[in-house]
Amino acid sequence: MTGSFVPDERTLGLYVHWPFCKSKCPYCDFNSHVETPIDQRRWRDALTAEIRHFAERAPGRRLETVFFGGGTPSLMPPETVAAVIETARACWDAAEDIEVTLEANPTSVEAARLGAYHAAGVGRLSLGVQSFQTEGLAALGREHGVEEAVEAIAAARSLFDRVSFDLIYARPGQTREGWRRELATALDYAGTHLSVYQLAIEPGTAFHGLHRRRELALPPEEEQAGFFEDTQTALEAAGLPAYEISNHARPGDECRHNLIYWLSGDYAGVGPGAHGRIAADGRAAAFVQRRAPEAWREAVERDGHATVSETVLEPSERFEEIAMMGLRLTDGIPRRRLRALTGRDPEDSFDPAALKRMVEGGFIEIDEYGIRATPEGRQRLDAVLGELLARSAVGSMSAGSLPHVESALYAPSP
Repeated sequence: MTGSFVPDERTLGLYVHWPFCKSKCPYCDFNSHVETPIDQRRWRDALTAEIRHFAERAPGRRLETVFFGGGTPSLMPPETVAAVIETARACWDAAEDIEVTLEANPTSVEAARLGAYHAAGVGRLSLGVQSFQTEGLAALGREHGVEEAVEAIAAARSLFDRVSFDLIYARPGQTREGWRRELATALDYAGTHLSVYQLAIEPGTAFHGLHRRRELALPPEEEQAGFFEDTQTALEAAGLPAYEISNHARPGDECRHNLIYWLSGDYAGVGPGAHGRIAADGRAAAFVQRRAPEAWREAVERDGHATVSETVLEPSERFEEIAMMGLRLTDGIPRRRLRALTGRDPEDSFDPAALKRMVEGGFIEIDEYGIRATPEGRQRLDAVLGELLARSAVGSMSAGSLPHVESALYAPSP
């Protein structure tokens, strides 16, 4: 079971958002901005100040993970990375085997900084490779080439104990045969973790405009399903089974930071547009930080933080998040975790008729460990959740949105 790591009431993850990029990828809808002249000292001071603010909101926790996401965190000065890690360790009790991840682009300029990030305290690197084909990189608007990606992976594996990279499939013009060849190439360079995402057309992106004008066409839906099946087959055979819909790892090398998200643990989010979830006195509060980079920095300098909204989640909202996130995992939601969060067992949490239909249809399984979606259920998870949550035993589901967890979605990897 990948459930060997399950967060508890003391667990805390820290997400640090660096919003700047050299250029905006045409598929990316994250809170990222083309890099402008940056006062690095002021940004470093603002990030560490907001960490101290959340340490007051979540005292006495065990810091299990730190995740630098973006944007492009490998544009951060190593001194800033070091200051953030040092501040976080000073504010909370750090786990002995704390997981510190930084996302990086495999361009030669950014790869040159990898040694400095390792010295700063980063132990896990996630590289945004996206494709091992020149035409695939061009289609995705990436600035690096295949050779640069291969060199960056080699450099990373010489420094870091844990290295992941991510790929995007179902690209315009891509074929299943081409994708199988690309997967074979990826496995030549893979370590113990891979993130493999299906391209999504997100509102507000350059791809969205092209798609609406019919200037960009994705493979047909049935072929997209074939890409997914090919991915599962190839990576399972290579000893990298899926532990989440888009993430694969050798057992024991799953990304603990994202397991905190998927198992509804607590995490603080600092930086522009970051989200957080912190529970106290049996209630979970959702935090959202100011989105615009300069407005965020100015608010932190003025108030010590840039929280733009803080909402205590209703039990139905909390349960909806638990189900939507946890059923993405291959192992699903552990029974003990669901009890700790809701006081209920899986059998008592969903509408009995809907649950019965999903079990009999082969989309959901329940056993002593917990509740999970089957492989067929994970391929149709939106529909399965629609059935399960329509009349939940916890109460009618709200229309509240889930946190925009950058590292858990299709572009940056965990």
